[in-house]
Amino acid sequence: MTAELVRGQNHPLDRTRVEIRVTAGSPVMAGVTLGDEQGRLTGAEAVAHPGAPRRTGIEVPRQAAAEHRIAVDLDALPGAVHRVSVLLALPGGIGALTTFGPAAAPSVTVTGLDGTGIARYTVSGLGAESAVVAVELYRKQGAWKVRAVGQGYADGLTAMLRDQGLPQAAELAAEIEEAIGRGQARAVPAPAPVAASRSERPGAGPAAADRPSPVHAPASDGPAPSGTGAEAGAEATDASPAPVGGGPVDYRHPKRRSAPAPAAPALTASAPSSAGSPASPDGPPLPVAGDAAGWSMEERLYNQVWGMFEDLARSVAAYRSASDFAESRLEQELDQALSDPRNRLGTAADAARATARDKHAALVAQARAALDRDLAQLAAESAVVEPALPPALARWDNPVWQGYHAPLERPMALRLGDLHLPEVLDLRIPMLVRLPLERGLWIDSGPDTYAGSADPDRDIARRELGSALTDGPPDEAELRRLAMETAVAIAARLLAIHPAGDFAVQVIDPGGSAAPALAPLLESGALPAAPVPGAKGVATVLEALTRRVELVQMAVRHRAADALPPDLDTAEQLLIVHDFPHGFDDRALTRLRYLADEGPAVGVHLMMVADRAQTRDYGPVLDPLWRSLLRITPVPDAHLADPWVGHAWTYEPPLAPRGSQVVRQVLDRVAAARRAS
Repeated sequence: MTAELVRGQNHPLDRTRVEIRVTAGSPVMAGVTLGDEQGRLTGAEAVAHPGAPRRTGIEVPRQAAAEHRIAVDLDALPGAVHRVSVLLALPGGIGALTTFGPAAAPSVTVTGLDGTGIARYTVSGLGAESAVVAVELYRKQGAWKVRAVGQGYADGLTAMLRDQGLPQAAELAAEIEEAIGRGQARAVPAPAPVAASRSERPGAGPAAADRPSPVHAPASDGPAPSGTGAEAGAEATDASPAPVGGGPVDYRHPKRRSAPAPAAPALTASAPSSAGSPASPDGPPLPVAGDAAGWSMEERLYNQVWGMFEDLARSVAAYRSASDFAESRLEQELDQALSDPRNRLGTAADAARATARDKHAALVAQARAALDRDLAQLAAESAVVEPALPPALARWDNPVWQGYHAPLERPMALRLGDLHLPEVLDLRIPMLVRLPLERGLWIDSGPDTYAGSADPDRDIARRELGSALTDGPPDEAELRRLAMETAVAIAARLLAIHPAGDFAVQVIDPGGSAAPALAPLLESGALPAAPVPGAKGVATVLEALTRRVELVQMAVRHRAADALPPDLDTAEQLLIVHDFPHGFDDRALTRLRYLADEGPAVGVHLMMVADRAQTRDYGPVLDPLWRSLLRITPVPDAHLADPWVGHAWTYEPPLAPRGSQVVRQVLDRVAAARRAS
């Protein structure tokens, strides 16, 4: 299954001979640069382009075209090469386009020599740029990975090559343009547009999809960090390479527009064009829902939420930095004023201290005013975005659920909860994860999840959550109940946002203690029968899912999907494991780890509802399992850290409001849609 990447995300390569396929909406030049560990180029010989298409281990096309194939042999590259960057640029004089903005978003797919997809990245959000570093293959600790970069340059090839440290960037850019102009690179027109589903349109990809999600969960090289940022971006990723050679850094969000975009080609009804926000006569532009790049309203809303997450992170980071500077300056001025023993007493010392404190207060007030201005704009944007979100991205109290009907296709993302920072408790950013899920979930039901009521941020968030919480810190029994209710709420959402019959839920509950929380699934028929208790129930479910994973893997490997047994349920499966490790022996534990590792690639997803402390008897054996899962909590908890600025975000679970029957109503409609299909 091809991994759908978002900007900044990486994915391991399981082979060293690959093919990079480029698809664009207009003729583009495709090239490759070979950089060192810092991404710098040694000279013009480190660039493969239409005028010099062959370098050691690399061959690029000789022509500008709407589709390209680049051959890469990583084993053949010189030892000094650590980064292989794929460049796309609009050639001058071919066609009318001078920027990527009006064209369909380019898509880059890394495949094996047999065409098997490894990773795909759609470079969305481009505007005035005429050149872009789309992806890079990089070597880390002896292994190769692919990373989605998406770094655009409005000044074209020259700026892009100079940014990679090439002194003769202008000369080489002119040489490339001259090669194209001489006819050495013959332009091939873009293919004629054809009717396509959302998932096939440029800029979408299958499910248009693990972006830190805002707190999209991005892939990480090491243990699962404290979380995902709104895919669900608060998960740690390898740091994106900083521009080298002194080029300016563009801090604007790549998928948001600060001004009306250039005219785009006519779109279908499902992908309306998006102009910039209407201007307000008294201040900044008025926010509108969908004010971001994308080929469908769903994609635009998703990108807009990501922009809100990054805007909030950036604004709070600036405020905290300014406050720290004010504190440091206050200490310095006080030390300086009191350094002379003769000035430590009397009116002079008092005046110096008062002056230093006044300066400190002025700096903090100035920083807070800037933060409040940004927060007011974000709050206004959130007020118009939240009501416009589709069911997959909406809270349970959103009116969109009252008119719910089963969708015809899978959405691009799932709302896994909300995120906020202590500076502004009333502004919630949706935590989104891309679909299909690429890693399992762990809902931590341990008592360490909630450290007490000393944290006012957590207390306020907990009171505003609106879920069935009793007064005071929850005890262990209440945490276990809330954890299972959170699991059921997420399972219900997954069932609701997939087409009827395309998603199923199975439960392992050896002790039978999850029955009250499972009632909505059982009563609606979404869960066909109550879980079989004891070790027998554990073994039966794990054996069936292991068999499914193995059969689907063989079918995919040999391209024999029609050979699958007729009794095999090909719907995606969510396995909820409750009361772990009760009822698990060594064989069951091995199968569980197998499902966690191999299941997501073939549509089997794991959700653990467990207290890690109860598995200490296993020692480090289970550490890889916990690290492979994204940890969330049944109560608000500040445990998610984004890799961008390092904020600790408070996560709130996606529970329905207290007393609401919305989850049961939605599950009833899901069951009705299944019966009708």
